[in-house]
Amino acid sequence: MLEIKFMSIARGLKNLGFIPERDFILRDDGDGAYMSEWLSASPRPTIADIEASYTAWENDYARKRKEEYPPMDELIIALWEGVVEERMAAVTKLEAKRQAVKLKHPK
Repeated sequence: MLEIKFMSIARGLKNLGFIPERDFILRDDGDGAYMSEWLSASPRPTIADIEASYTAWENDYARKRKEEYPPMDELIIALWEGVVEERMAAVTKLEAKRQAVKLKHPK
């Protein structure tokens, strides 16, 4: 039984190339996530393999988002204009950029 979070297990296995419901079935009966069935013909990955895969995925998407997010100066200016000057155009434009990056690099 795996002792890591449900979404971490699923994402780690997906990152390793396995497909939910075809290669594995996860359950969480209230006591934590676990792999109830291993259906793949490939060997079942170890907890360490799954955790490493999840960490690699997490670091990759976070790094890509950070590289593409608007710079901090742009954020400060947009917040100033929105809050102090009550001009929301910069805030709206900045939020559109952030959402585009999130769509390009989803969690």
